[in-house]
Amino acid sequence: MIIYSGSKDDFMTEVEDDTIAYSIRDNILEKMHRRTSDSEFRSWVNSLEYMYKVLNDKDIPSDSGVAIEYNLPNTAKRVDFLVSGYDGKKKPNVVIIELKQWQEIKKVNGLDGLVETFLRGTNRRVVHPSYQAWSYAEMIRDYNEYTQIKDVALWPCAYLHNYLRIENDPLDDPIYRTYLDDAPAFTKGDVKKLREYIKRVVEDGDNGEIIYKIDNGRIKPSKSLQDAIVGMLESNPEFNLIDDQKVVFERIMELSRQCERDGKKRTLIATGGPGTGKTVIAINLLARLTQEGVFAQYCSKNSAPRTVYARKLKGYRTKSSIDNMFKGSGSYVDAPVNAVGVILADEAHRLNERSGLYGNLGVNQIHEIIRAARLSVFFIDESQRVTVKDIGSVDEIKRWAAVNGAEVYEEELSSQFRCNGSDGYLAWLDDVLEIHETANYDIETIDYEFMALDTPQELGNKVVERNERSNKSRILAGYCWNWPKDGRADSNTHEIKIGDFEISWNLDGGEAFAISPSSINEAGCIHTTQGLEFEYVGVIIGDDLRYENGHLVTDYTKRAKTDQSIRGLKKMEKEDPERARNLADEIIKNTYRTLMTRGMKGCYVYATDPGLREYLKSRSAKHKIACRPVVDH
Repeated sequence: MIIYSGSKDDFMTEVEDDTIAYSIRDNILEKMHRRTSDSEFRSWVNSLEYMYKVLNDKDIPSDSGVAIEYNLPNTAKRVDFLVSGYDGKKKPNVVIIELKQWQEIKKVNGLDGLVETFLRGTNRRVVHPSYQAWSYAEMIRDYNEYTQIKDVALWPCAYLHNYLRIENDPLDDPIYRTYLDDAPAFTKGDVKKLREYIKRVVEDGDNGEIIYKIDNGRIKPSKSLQDAIVGMLESNPEFNLIDDQKVVFERIMELSRQCERDGKKRTLIATGGPGTGKTVIAINLLARLTQEGVFAQYCSKNSAPRTVYARKLKGYRTKSSIDNMFKGSGSYVDAPVNAVGVILADEAHRLNERSGLYGNLGVNQIHEIIRAARLSVFFIDESQRVTVKDIGSVDEIKRWAAVNGAEVYEEELSSQFRCNGSDGYLAWLDDVLEIHETANYDIETIDYEFMALDTPQELGNKVVERNERSNKSRILAGYCWNWPKDGRADSNTHEIKIGDFEISWNLDGGEAFAISPSSINEAGCIHTTQGLEFEYVGVIIGDDLRYENGHLVTDYTKRAKTDQSIRGLKKMEKEDPERARNLADEIIKNTYRTLMTRGMKGCYVYATDPGLREYLKSRSAKHKIACRPVVDH
């Protein structure tokens, strides 16, 4: 969807008449039913004056196409400015211009394509403007059939018209070179340079025909994207499907083909506990559906699984359009009905009611995903709901499916591939944590290493030792220690302190926690590890879980002040004490259950409460499995 389009002459006239910002504002209200803020209106007035100067050259054809605010299909992202036309060989070209009013930036080490700048009253990490322009071009190349058939050349760039470039500017740091090469950044004083960039590829006008056809083009994965993702998947044996994973996979493929044939809306709910392969199925589906020409996307609330699995698919290449296939769960607020062929919602138990930084966007994430997809697939484990805001449940999905007129199908994943394939360990853990009573009082016959330790130092040593083999072991902790903004990129800042033991929460300034070798010196929490798996984990249980008078006691007041997962419990406790206590109990126990099931081969635990340490030892230490070495498979 394009908010404003016309010829260069149309654009120049409206700027001269001071009507361009009003036209955009009115079109947004008409097409998107959204009112424009004063700050957004002022930004158009400012930036479009600069684009007027850039286009004020007789060698840029007066009938060149101009588009403003082109909404990329099924995203909340809009391309700021496009110019279209033909080069000297009559080849169609579109220049993509990302406009920024920034005045300063700082580089961000260790994270691909990110910078820091002042936005909305504070310093924020955002993508480098060249990365942003490049990724928009890749999205159009990968999914717009018209650009593929007509071989439309896309020329992304960024224009920071208020930014005064200096020598050795962070904008040009070598860590961003791969993006700057494909999408150059123009700054204050570069009007002539940007003008020349446009003139090289737009020599003859097209009356906006190229942009119009792109806007109305069919959404279909390109052949190059299909080949790339399938090749990446085939090189990763960890994505192989086994047993009922294959059954569920084929069922979803069958439903997708049915949806393509008859246009009906369908929803499939796949339930399964930890380690049943929900994410493995989702990633395989993403590849196969793309290969079949279906517009498919993987989404999750947590960024951790998206980051890790996108990285595993693309290998060590930082520059890859694979990233565009992974979306946050709040990406579908404004998506049209059936804009996507298939949405694969992983960790669906973590979905929220509202989206946005302040929880003020949309109606309901489940509703928006079902509405946006012809086939919506929800992978869910209700026992992994770990925050007050988590609304994902089978009943809630069914309710919104009915609202959207979607046929509902259900599949269950029962085969356990984590915890050495042991459903017995999970049942034992449910009994130990008093989530529900089972017949699994002990773990004597289970091929899984569980050990309750007396000190956090012992736990740390065990995990470090295990990690030396394959970099697949990590320390995890309950959210009982603050996670302040200051020092987030400094490994010497240790937020978790227990006696002489100290460790940092996983750093904002490093690679993904599950992948970076340096992460062995950090602790992950529920938000950075849910949806991921390791070989061995060491779990530090904080003061929010104790053992008193023969039973477990949960205490949400011992959670860190920075923990947003329990936000609203104090107010709820005043209004409905019983509901608040039950919800807090569920959140805390589910949190530790989730952390203690991240390890495929073993789990070591240290609890700050002495009573809980003794209880865990009494349930495990007397059995020889707790101290015998595990043979790696």
